[in-house]
Amino acid sequence: MAKYIISTDSASDLPESYYKENGVVCAPLFYNIDGVVYGGEEKLSTEEFYDLLEEGKTATTSAVVPDDLKNELRPYLEQGYDVLHLAFSSGLSSSCQNAFIAANDLMEEFPDRKVTVIDTKCASLGQGLFVYKCVELKNKGMEMEELAKWAEDHVQSTIHFFTVDNLESLYRGGRVSKATLVVASIANIKPVMRVDEAGKLVGFKNVRGRKKSLATLADLMAERMDTGDIKNDTFFISHSDCAGEARELAETIKNRTGIQNYMIAPISPTIGAHTGRGCIALFFFGKNR
Repeated sequence: MAKYIISTDSASDLPESYYKENGVVCAPLFYNIDGVVYGGEEKLSTEEFYDLLEEGKTATTSAVVPDDLKNELRPYLEQGYDVLHLAFSSGLSSSCQNAFIAANDLMEEFPDRKVTVIDTKCASLGQGLFVYKCVELKNKGMEMEELAKWAEDHVQSTIHFFTVDNLESLYRGGRVSKATLVVASIANIKPVMRVDEAGKLVGFKNVRGRKKSLATLADLMAERMDTGDIKNDTFFISHSDCAGEARELAETIKNRTGIQNYMIAPISPTIGAHTGRGCIALFFFGKNR
């Protein structure tokens, strides 16, 4: 079996320890606040990041740069590894297209090696859950070509639902109108949104109140977790500085579904810049989105 590694980018929101323990290469995505670039060696804590947003600061985010990704992967190709790269959704970022550019350049540089890019159409720990499952299959001995086909066949099985505490950041990012923002604020409307088949953020339903919005996330998983050929034994939750509510949601899901294996992790600034503080996202496998 040809040896290979799995790579991804930091929009997948997995802990640094996971990447290291599982040999996954993670290319960083950077963000800029007041001319200072973060995301590499320079980082802000979750609390610091959202405090700055609430002070009115704007965070501009950038995609994976082809040269940066090439620099991350080149040492492995030099050692004779092929690469399966699981990219941030093309519906949300140019990171995926840039990964294809990097892959083509690297295969010209290393004609005996393969660099295969999968558009996961996933974001945050939805992308992380997809990486997690692919690592699991790799560890069971699946060869890269077979795993790449599995990944292509199961992109639409990775379900994303999320809710936000307020619409201010989504409004600033152009994802909701001023009228929607005003009405939602007055009526205490909390939107439940999803990532669709094209990997884009879209509305799903509106509910009244924070508790109802979180309960709706659990309801949706209970309704949609029939997966067909994927063993649905894991769910992931990401959050933007609201870990307590994320833990409460996890307990609710464990009690309703019987699934005990889960991960909770912060939403990275790449995505948090658009959701603001108070976002909770739930990811699991189902038949389709």
